[in-house]
Amino acid sequence: MIMRPAAVLTVALLFGCSSTPHPYEADMIDVTLPAPAEQVRTAVTQVLTEGGYDVEWKDEQTVHTGYREETRGPWDWLYLWRFGTIKSRVEGMVTPSTDQSTRVRLHVLTQGKDGIFMSWKDQQSALPQSADNQLRLIKNALNIL
Repeated sequence: MIMRPAAVLTVALLFGCSSTPHPYEADMIDVTLPAPAEQVRTAVTQVLTEGGYDVEWKDEQTVHTGYREETRGPWDWLYLWRFGTIKSRVEGMVTPSTDQSTRVRLHVLTQGKDGIFMSWKDQQSALPQSADNQLRLIKNALNIL
């Protein structure tokens, strides 16, 4: 009789602890800013460059970045090996709505891993790299409250 509850408990623990990873919500913003498109493009470039991204404009509207450099120093390999790291990049569009307003869409893609021998997995953006924070910095650069 003792074997049956133990077996049920073991099966419950195995199935309860094994599950698929929870998908994270896309870290995106889609807003219209009261500023001309050229000023917004300049502000987006400035904010992303200051944030550590290599900014590349594919055309007048589409921006892509490389992965942001998260850590720099001679002991990076040891830090990354033990504690893991996060990498993020940004994709976006800046399209003029009218002469004095511009639509901005930014998508921050973030991946992380727990150590050097782990694989990269999607994860939530860290607050300083989040799309909401990028929008706040862009508004500050444009002097929009």
